[in-house]
Amino acid sequence: MPSVTLPPKENALFKRILRCYEHKQYRNGLKFCKQILSNPKFAEHGETLAMKGLTLNCLGKKEEAYELVRRGLRNDLRSHVCWHVYGLLQRSDKKYEEAIKCYRNALKWDKDNLQILRDLSLLQIQMRDLEGYRETRYQLLQLRPAQRASWIGYAIAYHLLEDYEMAAKIIEEFRKTQQMSPDKVDYEYSELLLYQNQVLREAGLYKEALEHLSSYEKQICDKLAVEETRGELLLKLERLEEATQVYHRLQERNPENWSYYHGLENALKPSSVEERHKIYEEVWEKFPKGLVPRRLPLGFLTGEQFRECLDRYLRLNFSKGCPPVFTTLKSLYSNPDKVAIIEELVVGYETCLKSCRMFSPNDDGKEEPPTTLLWVQYFLAQHYDMIGQQTLALEYINAAIESTPTLIELFLVKAKIYKHAGNIKEAAQWMDEAQALDTADRFINSKCAKYMLKAGMIKEAEEMCSKFTREGTSAVENLNEMQCMWFQTECALAYKAMNKFGEALKKCHEIERHFVEITDDQFDFHTYCMRKMTLRSYVDLLKLEDVLRMHPFYCKAATTAIQIYLSLHDNPQTDDSKELQADTTNLSDKELKKLRNKQRRAQKKAQLEEEKKNAEKEKQLKNQKKKKDDDDEEIGGPKEELIPDKLVKVENPLEEAIKFLMPLKQLVKEKIDTHLLAFEIYFRKEKYLLMLQSLKRALAINPDHPWLHQCSVRFLKGVSESKDLPEVVRTVLKQEITRLFGDSNAKSFNQAYLAKHSNSIPHRLAAAKMMVYLDSSTETKAAEMVTALDEELKNRTIKNCTEVLECLRSGVLGDCKEQTESYRAECHKLYPYTLAFMPPGYEESTKIANGDVSTETEELANEM
Repeated sequence: MPSVTLPPKENALFKRILRCYEHKQYRNGLKFCKQILSNPKFAEHGETLAMKGLTLNCLGKKEEAYELVRRGLRNDLRSHVCWHVYGLLQRSDKKYEEAIKCYRNALKWDKDNLQILRDLSLLQIQMRDLEGYRETRYQLLQLRPAQRASWIGYAIAYHLLEDYEMAAKIIEEFRKTQQMSPDKVDYEYSELLLYQNQVLREAGLYKEALEHLSSYEKQICDKLAVEETRGELLLKLERLEEATQVYHRLQERNPENWSYYHGLENALKPSSVEERHKIYEEVWEKFPKGLVPRRLPLGFLTGEQFRECLDRYLRLNFSKGCPPVFTTLKSLYSNPDKVAIIEELVVGYETCLKSCRMFSPNDDGKEEPPTTLLWVQYFLAQHYDMIGQQTLALEYINAAIESTPTLIELFLVKAKIYKHAGNIKEAAQWMDEAQALDTADRFINSKCAKYMLKAGMIKEAEEMCSKFTREGTSAVENLNEMQCMWFQTECALAYKAMNKFGEALKKCHEIERHFVEITDDQFDFHTYCMRKMTLRSYVDLLKLEDVLRMHPFYCKAATTAIQIYLSLHDNPQTDDSKELQADTTNLSDKELKKLRNKQRRAQKKAQLEEEKKNAEKEKQLKNQKKKKDDDDEEIGGPKEELIPDKLVKVENPLEEAIKFLMPLKQLVKEKIDTHLLAFEIYFRKEKYLLMLQSLKRALAINPDHPWLHQCSVRFLKGVSESKDLPEVVRTVLKQEITRLFGDSNAKSFNQAYLAKHSNSIPHRLAAAKMMVYLDSSTETKAAEMVTALDEELKNRTIKNCTEVLECLRSGVLGDCKEQTESYRAECHKLYPYTLAFMPPGYEESTKIANGDVSTETEELANEM
């Protein structure tokens, strides 16, 4: 159907509709739409229907919007407006591929429409269709050669396609059109020059980049960037004397910047440790208060030289009272010889400071203030915690707290020691103590909330965070609004540990939504950065967005979600009543009565909380409604609510797990856990070729990993027992298994692995699990093997011993109650502070000692 041309009156109204849409005056826009459509002649006017649909979409009426836009498009298929509007609608639903198709259709009927070309270019860069983006930017450049954005956009297209020389030429052509006085400093022009220099460097044109920098130095605002870039370029060009001068100037500007010292070393090229050390000695003389030139040599010095340098560094820091000194030395703890020297020196300081208030008896009678001893004890507590001697660490930190009970840092370290010792509940209590000393400190508040979450105290953590969240909304909602992902990650892990899978999944999906939002937020920058000329930052942003899901927050949330979905696939959620029935079958009358009372109290508490929650929700709804009434132009519809019960009863958990897995497979290939999680999913889906792919990738990273060994054994057994594999697949699998595992079957492969790693606890555990998996009659032998705690065994840590105990309790290694208890007792002797190894009833006795009256007394009171 041909496009219907509106008469002047209706055409004026239509233009007003467009203006209203641009200015977000959606209600007025709808009134003008009604005026046109109420005329019988134009009741089916395609473009007006499309604009009405677009306006309704902005008000959250999505279904009605789609219906109107499609109707408008049917009535006027040759209208670029209808196709453009349909594209905008698809874009608002994040259907970017569909939106691009719509824009291309719109351009068929109006090929030189600037707005459609701009919108198309935004989607192309968003979707990283770089070839298409380059073409669109070229069209825009031809149509608007006088506009700055046209040139910049075209140059960026070539830059992202890694055609650096062409990008540099386009920028140079554009730069020539800019009438700039050599003495005038303009920020936007300065950014253009720095971007041009970046492109030249990435093209490998270092000589040209250096000449460019020298030519336009006066017109660049960021003098520090100029100097740093010059140093980097001189090093690349092997002009070492000039580079040395540059790095000396940079050191004078900031003697605490590590990178300047590395640059200076690269420029001077010292041939021995003595020459390298001399560089830093010269800087010490120049900057006697500088800490970095004293710290860096500790990385390469050894023996007496290391001791002498460390002695000076530590004395300076302890005298000044510098809390982060241990953190700065942490990287040295991979070297046992250096650790021994650190311990010897600092223990010596403590002894002398106690006896004569000096670092050593040979000092020239200069006494240290009492705070010096405090910082030495603070350091020693962290030192012994680092090397796993928690009892000594606690002695030192307790001595420090006794002398200065108001110093918050001491309580933070005490909490950290208990956390590393495996007693997170005690750690949370000490962190709470630290928080009570300064309730206005947001860092300690957050740290305390984190410890509480690790201890499973979710409600308490929420209350702790509520001290710094917005009033009128619940802390959890406000933290979600603020994309506070550390809190949500810890929440997910806490709920998972409590087997509240629905709540845990809700947190994981919230984190995933944050990453989607961050990706979508790029839209705001595609036009903004070209307008403001922040081009270096813009290109960095695009590169960051490409690898966004490599971020630890996403990795942790995705891993947690995948593990939960695997668990849901293995043990689908049943009704609570059935679970309760199963739990109560083996209980005595007294225990049953106790459980009923506990459940009654929990039910009452949950009811009160629910009522409180509902009241809060009503209040928020009222506020939202009021806000909506005040602001007539409400944009976008509500997001789908994440309901824990719905999330936990998902039809196909493995498909949901794959959604979280795919970004990890693309971006986090170097981590073995990615491929092992992939194996676990494909194992349950019985996809043998994909299992093989995952195993091969994991073997390339760490062939001796305990989890990988379990996957390999299960794979070998699965292939040998599978009957319905296609012949081609079986042939491929057989060839690859022979190449990867030799002629061994699952049983012999497991025995060989055990023989190879017989002195490592996690490896023994993995082999023992597989022994039982392959032959259930080996349960006793497997349990004996994993419960060994000889001193010569490697990897004897709290984490690994806890994992062994959990396996014994879960029944993975069969029924071994006696061995479990004796193993727990042995571990308790080794690790007296660890909560997992405490004797049965320890927590109850702790609650009574702390005055927590949720005991039999309260139960009796409730029964009366």
